Amino acid sequence: MAIIESVPNFSEGRRADVIQALVDAIQAPGVLLLDYSSDADHNRTVITVAGEPDAVLEGVWRATALAAQRINLYEHRGEHPRLGATDVIPLVPISGITLDECVTLAHALGRRIGTELGLPVYLYAAAATRPERRRLPDIRRGEFEGLLETIHLPERTPDYGPAQVGPAGAVVVGARPFLIAYNIYLDTSDVEVAKVIAKQIRESSGGLPAVQAKGFLVEGQAQVSMNLLDAEMTPLHVVFDEVARLAGQQGIGIARSELIGLAPEQVMLAAAAHYLKLQDFRPVHTVEGAIQQALSSRKL
Repeated sequence: MAIIESVPNFSEGRRADVIQALVDAIQAPGVLLLDYSSDADHNRTVITVAGEPDAVLEGVWRATALAAQRINLYEHRGEHPRLGATDVIPLVPISGITLDECVTLAHALGRRIGTELGLPVYLYAAAATRPERRRLPDIRRGEFEGLLETIHLPERTPDYGPAQVGPAGAVVVGARPFLIAYNIYLDTSDVEVAKVIAKQIRESSGGLPAVQAKGFLVEGQAQVSMNLLDAEMTPLHVVFDEVARLAGQQGIGIARSELIGLAPEQVMLAAAAHYLKLQDFRPVHTVEGAIQQALSSRKL
C-alpha cells in the first residue's frame, strides 16, 4: 500500500478556533493526523498527516480551501516568511511510492487548487518546472507583499491558477524527501547573534550541506530556525554542535531546542549514539526495535 506524508504550513498561529478548524478539515477519511504545532510569534501552524495518496490529497485540499476562507494575508503579520494562507504543501514518499510519483501528485493537487480555489500555485523541489523554483526561499522571496507587485511579470507566472493575488495569497506545492524542521534557542535576546549564526551554517552562504537557516526573535529569545534537507548528509547532532560552537565563540550558550513536526527514529538514535559514544548503534539495540524485529521474523 502506498503511503505518503504531507506537512502543510498555514499562516495562522494565534487564533485557536481557526487552527482547530484546519486540523479538523485536514482529517478526511483515511488520513492519519500525526502531529500539529502552532507558534504565535511566527504566526504559523504546521500539521503533519499521512495515509494513502488520494486520502491525503483530499484532506490537504479541504484544509487549503478553509485557509483561503479564514486567513487574510493583508492582515497577517509574523516572523516567518510567507506567501499565502496555505503557504507550502510538501508531499513526501514514505512507503510503496516513489518521489517521481509524488511529483505527479503535486501537479494534480496544484492544478486542483488553481482551478477550483482560484489561487496561484507554484511548484517547488522535485516538482519544480523551472530550476530557479526548486528552492522554497527563492519562490518566497519578497513574500506576499512582493508578490502583489510582481505576479504580472513573466518570471513570476504561476504554474497553475490565475496570475493575480487575493487575500489568501499563493500556494507552493512540491514533492521532496523527508525534511526535519529544527530550531535552536540561544541564551540571549540579541537576534543579531542568531542571524549571524544562521548565515554561517546555511548551505547557501557556504555553511553546512543541505541546511537552510534564518535567525528570529521568538518570545524574547534569539532563535536559529532551520530546515535539514538531508539528515544523512548533515546529521542533527552535527548541526547542534556547530550552532553551539559558533554561539560559544560569543560567550553565549544554548537554552533549548525543538522539533517542529516529526523526525525519523534513526535520526534521533544517531544523535544519542553520538553523544553517548556508542559504536554501531542500531534500532535493533533498543527494546522496541528488538521486539519489532522479532515480530517481523515471526510473520515471515
